[in-house]
Amino acid sequence: MPNQESNGSSGQPEKIHLPRTSESENLKKIRHTTSHVMAMAVQKLFPKAQVTIGPWIENGFYYDFDTEEPFTEQDLKAIKKEMVKIIKQNLPVTREEIPREEAKRRIEEIQEPYKLEILEGLEDPITIYHLGDAWWDLCAGPHLETTKDIHPKAIALESVAGAYWRGDETKAQLQRIYGTAWETPEQLVEYKRRKEEALKRDHRKLGKELGLFIFSDIVGPGLPLWTPKGTILRNLLEDFLKQEQIKRGYQQVVTPHIGRVDLFKTSGHWQKYKEDLFPMMGESEDEGFVLKAMNCPFHIQIYKNELRSYRELPMRLAEFGTVYRYEKSGELGGLTRVRGFTQDDSHLFVTPEQLDEEFLSVVDLTLSVFEKLQLKNFRARLSFRDPSLDKYIGSDEAWDKAENAIRRAVETMGMNHFEGIGEAAFYGPKLDFIFNDALEREWQLGTVQVDYILPERFDLEYVAEDGTRKRPVMIHRAPFGSIERLVGILIEEYAGDFPLWLAPEQVRLLPVSNDFLPFAKEVAAKMQKEGIRAMADTSKERLGKSIRNGEKAKIPVMAVVGAKEMESNSLSIRTRASGELGTMAVAEVLDRLKEAIANYSNF
Repeated sequence: MPNQESNGSSGQPEKIHLPRTSESENLKKIRHTTSHVMAMAVQKLFPKAQVTIGPWIENGFYYDFDTEEPFTEQDLKAIKKEMVKIIKQNLPVTREEIPREEAKRRIEEIQEPYKLEILEGLEDPITIYHLGDAWWDLCAGPHLETTKDIHPKAIALESVAGAYWRGDETKAQLQRIYGTAWETPEQLVEYKRRKEEALKRDHRKLGKELGLFIFSDIVGPGLPLWTPKGTILRNLLEDFLKQEQIKRGYQQVVTPHIGRVDLFKTSGHWQKYKEDLFPMMGESEDEGFVLKAMNCPFHIQIYKNELRSYRELPMRLAEFGTVYRYEKSGELGGLTRVRGFTQDDSHLFVTPEQLDEEFLSVVDLTLSVFEKLQLKNFRARLSFRDPSLDKYIGSDEAWDKAENAIRRAVETMGMNHFEGIGEAAFYGPKLDFIFNDALEREWQLGTVQVDYILPERFDLEYVAEDGTRKRPVMIHRAPFGSIERLVGILIEEYAGDFPLWLAPEQVRLLPVSNDFLPFAKEVAAKMQKEGIRAMADTSKERLGKSIRNGEKAKIPVMAVVGAKEMESNSLSIRTRASGELGTMAVAEVLDRLKEAIANYSNF
């Protein structure tokens, strides 16, 4: 997601430059090696601790341990101190390749059963990495050559969390220690500053403060509840995209929240993602139903309801369809990873000859949407299949045609793009839009997919101009991805400072005293009749406190109302985008507000 440039006294977030993992492959080696150093330190201090897995991750690393007691903050300090001792020993990090039976013998000798289970899933050759002569673990690398290449002042242990072995809630609960490691102490300082900024922008925190959404343990994790203000925000985004779609010939449809298992068997989703669906309702798969996890099979049925002519194509069906996926509890994260979410889904049924033009039109729509949302810092990922994997369905010919169509589109538009081999959906390649947000984190938002496979599986046809039956091509398209994730990202990108057109409350009128409240209400009512979301402050607070409350609520425009303003039918305007604007006639304020909102700009 992009940066939001600062605009004078606007209070808008500035872009923060941060070290990126991609800037140095050496960081991967540092983090991986540091994770081993941490595991060695843990086992020196806690000899009964069992080691499981410990990969490097974005910004750091973690290791999972089976321990008698949970780690405490004091334990983390002791572990960090022991890590520094190990680093300063300048231990060589050596790779050894051994036969499987030898690996099994060594593991049994040190009595670490988790390693035996890991060994069973490894392919030959079996490799282990040693830290000096005192510690080793199964690992494929990469690693540094010696611990002296880790800067002891560029590492930190951050937190402890519970984690189930293999991510399975029925298996043992482990203790996961998270850490971070960088090339220099300066990078570590910058990383900590970024974390502090991320906490300020955290959409879960700001969402609660701004009164946009809540989660309820009684309802269930991963199922957000939208407040009136949050619902306004959702509706604004949905209405905005619907209008953009109507201009381009899309037709709105509505489909059920459940469907028969057979529907998803035909699409292939049941076979590929059964474990990610909510449990089946019914006595057998033949008669069973599941909560829908995707909208495409439903839209296909609408297309297939009658025989289509080439004159009807392209057919563009669109829906804000809510879908459900059983994400594991440990993978949930505010609005960005939920169990029930609404996709801005659309499926286009086109002739092969129409594919390139329609694909370019879809990309143009997506870019137009992002521009109005001020999301500009993105790359396009060509998410193609990995031929060495067997997770895909359909013929090589169909895949080649689909991938070539996507490649032609990005080259025609001159988009900044890269290929992501293995990132394709099981039924077709995708064009994914990867954004860097204000904290340089990457998010996937919009996606466009070319699909020759599902039309084949569902036996879709149209009558061609020559009277023969031919197969349409499908384009799957979702500019937002999901409303939930988009709102979460926008909250953090804007730091809660929504642009005027998107703010749930656009204008707040602040009477200097209760004597001027009737006039403030009268002006608010005029604004509301013009479609402006305005309200009069009825709190009876002192003006200074009312202004501070408005700032805290991040209201884009505040209008002070006193004796002078009431007598002259005017307002004293204060905005977050441009600061104090002075006194203006009510009519002028209304005109400027309507113009700014219509143009997706600030007042």
